This record gives sequence, structure tokens and C-alpha cells, in this order.
Amino acid sequence: MKAKTASAAATPAMRSSLHRSVAQDIGARILNGEFAPGALLPNEAEWCATFGVSRTAVREAIKMLMAKGLILSRPKIGSRVQPRASWNLLDRDVLSWYCAAANPTHFLVHMQQVREILEPETAALAAGNWTDEQMAEIESAFNAMAEAKTLSAWNAADVLFHQAILLAAGNELLVPLGLVIESALGSMFNYTASQRGDIGRTLPGHARILSAIRGRKPNAARLAVRQLLRDTARVVDQVTSSPQKRPRAAKA
Repeated sequence: MKAKTASAAATPAMRSSLHRSVAQDIGARILNGEFAPGALLPNEAEWCATFGVSRTAVREAIKMLMAKGLILSRPKIGSRVQPRASWNLLDRDVLSWYCAAANPTHFLVHMQQVREILEPETAALAAGNWTDEQMAEIESAFNAMAEAKTLSAWNAADVLFHQAILLAAGNELLVPLGLVIESALGSMFNYTASQRGDIGRTLPGHARILSAIRGRKPNAARLAVRQLLRDTARVVDQVTSSPQKRPRAAKA
């Protein structure tokens, strides 16, 4: 679908939204494989015709995609898709496009690996470093999980629970990483919770994590997280080994 042509009187906010929309569409096409690494993208005039936007909007979108490591643009040559190793998957936008476009089975496996690397030690750090305010945030997220009546409410609270633990870890270098994987966690939780059939079934596991952190017991917190992740790993293994249960790729 072509976007409406931007008027000359468009406000700065409208122009920003316009080029971001163009960048999102092109970025999603790159992430889902429509434009493979090494491929030369359509030129400015072709993009203008495709989206019904000005050259300025296209140029700003190209600059945005270059900054995210997806493409390299050169005068008289055009824009070419960069190798996957150059893509900044820790950029919030790129990760969101990746979640929507990635092979769902690979996404679940890779996200589970990231969680197993990150979350046990994050919980252990939180057990030793939390402040009263941070503990209140963890408890608030846990209570929201306990009160959740729908899958969406459960997932939102679950993401907040893990983010609150990360913030309580007291390591500033972890904070951007945790905030960036927010959408990835949400996508994963949406699927694993629906496969379990009972959105509250893992609440006791989260309660053990909360209790260990509150009690300032780093090793107990580490072990509680690993126990919870073993439960998730079983779900991921069932999904990836069963053709009938494999998740469908989300549309970009």
C-alpha cells in the first residue's frame, strides 16, 4: 500500500514519522529476506514512487538504516544490504523487525540461549544490590502477574518483572541490553505462555525468584531462575521438535 504524499506544510513531527515509516518498511523487508545481504536496493526515485513520499523522506530513511548497520549507501552506486554480521540487532527497532521476520523456531532457541546466559547472574546481582524502590518495582510486577486474567496482561507483567530485576542488578552496562530485548521477551512469552495453556502456571517459580532476591540470597536467586528457565526450555524443545506446534512467522 502506498503512503499518502506528504504535504509541503507537514510539521517536523509528521516528517519524522514519515521517514521512520519508510525505514521500518524497508528494514522489515531486509530482515525477512526480501532483500538479501549484498543486494542492491531500489533507487530513490523508485522508493518515492513506491511510498508516495519525497526524496527527503527517502534519504532520511536511508540514513536511519545506515546507522543501524543494515545498508551501506554510496553516491552513484546506490544502497546495498550489508552482511548480517553488520546488522545492529541490539537496536530497538532492528530487534523488533527481527522478532517479526525471523524464523520463529530459530528465534525461540536463540532467545532462550540469551536468557540462560543473562538472567541467572542478573538475578544474583539483584539479590545483593536492590534498593527499596527497586524491590517495590519487582514486587509490583509480580503482583500484576498474580492478578492477570488475560495472556496479554500476564506477558506485560512478566516482561516488567524481568526488567525490574535487571535494573536492580546495579550494573549500568546491563540496563540498555535489558531495555532493548523488551520486545523480544514479549514475543517469546506470548508464545510459551500460550503453549502452556495456563498463564499462571509458572507463578510459583517467579515467587521463588522474588523470595530469593528479597532475602538477599544470590545463589538461591540464581538457582530459582535456572529452574524457571528449565521449564521454558522444555516448552521451546517441544515446539521446535514438533512440526504441528511450530510457531508461524509473524508478518512484517
